Amino acid sequence: MRILLWGAWLAVYVAFLLFLRRMWTGKHLRSPLAKSLYLSMMNEAGSCHDTNQWYVCHTDFLNKSLEAAFIQCHLDVETQEFLNRSREKSTWLLTQMYHSFISTVFGPFMSRTNINGLLGRGSMFVFSSEQFRQLLGVTSDWRTKRLLDLGAGDGGVTQIMSPHFEEIYTTEVSATMRWQLQKKQYKVLEIDEWQKAGFKYDVISCLNLLDRCEQPVTLLNDIRRALEPTRGRVILATVLPFHASVEEGGKWVQPSELLNVQGQIWEDQVNSLAGGALWEAGFTVEAFTRLPYLCEGDLYNDYYVLDDAVFVLRPRDSIPGEGVPTLGLP
Repeated sequence: MRILLWGAWLAVYVAFLLFLRRMWTGKHLRSPLAKSLYLSMMNEAGSCHDTNQWYVCHTDFLNKSLEAAFIQCHLDVETQEFLNRSREKSTWLLTQMYHSFISTVFGPFMSRTNINGLLGRGSMFVFSSEQFRQLLGVTSDWRTKRLLDLGAGDGGVTQIMSPHFEEIYTTEVSATMRWQLQKKQYKVLEIDEWQKAGFKYDVISCLNLLDRCEQPVTLLNDIRRALEPTRGRVILATVLPFHASVEEGGKWVQPSELLNVQGQIWEDQVNSLAGGALWEAGFTVEAFTRLPYLCEGDLYNDYYVLDDAVFVLRPRDSIPGEGVPTLGLP
């Protein structure tokens, strides 16, 4: 009897998902009001997903030093390939329904990040290989010693950076994402271990972690201390507008340390972050750009996109002229 009840519940659940997907194609909306709302929503979505807007920076609103540091990027082949894969995966109906079912069942007591790691879904895309090299000002054959990727997730972005490093270290709070990193054979350090490794890192990446960690001020200070003091660089990405929150179980809570990032527009927030928290932590901006922070979609969306500011930071007291492009192996 229990098996029959469970089977009936599952059938109703699947039918409900199919109904939602079918309804929101717009073809089956009979109410004029519903159709109007749907068309309005689609127009807004279309403007939000205008890829030309993903990379726009109004440099006239930047501080002079930041205006000179801005690097203009564009939609390139690797980014387009990620979008194409995401669109294809969103059409895998049975897979997407299975993912939705697992999320519903485990959502009350597992974080979304852990669920994504368990299912092997929700991969992120921050920059392509070409954009990574463009930001650092290096060539395709440039290599150095150590990379530390903080909050590496499933290692998708780590993989883009990895060809340039002999040693790759990662951190990740999510147990299932740590499992994904270990499957890719990356060295996973504990979150209180990387600062005491006994060596410095040539490049530390902190991608979309600053607004999702408990102590962002402490994190920036720890990064500064762990970085090679003269030639080391930090690649820091954060979503703007800046909204800090920490994932605990299935809930989002306020972090114990708050960064003061002000401004109404994207460029104002870049000015505030660069001249405030980053400067106070001992960094200066060497280069930065605006990129879309992309995530694989689901049953209802091909992909999700947020606005990222991606900075290359150097220690303020580093020696001028000893930048990453000339970084040699020991």
